[in-house]
Amino acid sequence: MKYLSLAIVFLLFSCGNKEDILLAKSDRTVVSEVVDHSPIYIFFRTKDKDTLAEVNRNNSIITTNWILNIDKRLPLRIVIPEVIKLQEKKRKEKAHKNEKAENYYAYADSIGKNLAFIPFTNVYYKTGKPKFGVVIFFDKNNEILVNNISVKREKIQNYLDSLSTDKSNKFFFCFAENLPYENYIQDKILIETLKFPMPELNLTNEEFIY
Repeated sequence: MKYLSLAIVFLLFSCGNKEDILLAKSDRTVVSEVVDHSPIYIFFRTKDKDTLAEVNRNNSIITTNWILNIDKRLPLRIVIPEVIKLQEKKRKEKAHKNEKAENYYAYADSIGKNLAFIPFTNVYYKTGKPKFGVVIFFDKNNEILVNNISVKREKIQNYLDSLSTDKSNKFFFCFAENLPYENYIQDKILIETLKFPMPELNLTNEEFIY
């Protein structure tokens, strides 16, 4: 199925009740179309003073590409545990496993006026800080710290280029646990634009949340 219009708010009807999800927005499309997919929704909920995530995967099919539509207001400390559960369910499936099926986050491209997607199939989420390497940390104030040194977003590529020329440097992408999901998507899109000397050696498939 191809999405043709900008989708900032999903309106769902379940048991006669209207549900809404506010999608994250960015100014760039990473993937413009995903076919043979199943939608999964993670809603923003509040109870007393607590923020909660409610997952609806009633229409998901294990052999399809999964598209996660997540409310942008949820912080990572609430979103990521639910994402991990979904990842593990799909990874552990044996009987009906489809090796080509991917997982994507959905967001709205506010410039292209379309629904867009970013893959995360191979991401493994970890809690706590990396024990070595170059730590690129996206904090809750929308700042970037590289090994505890603040770097402007527009200068991040130049700064990384100025580091040691050791080709074996490992770069770890880390995110504040209270970072809003929308900021996380924008950070992941920024990461997509970064260049590294030898990605197969420099990068891992782990992301750290703390």
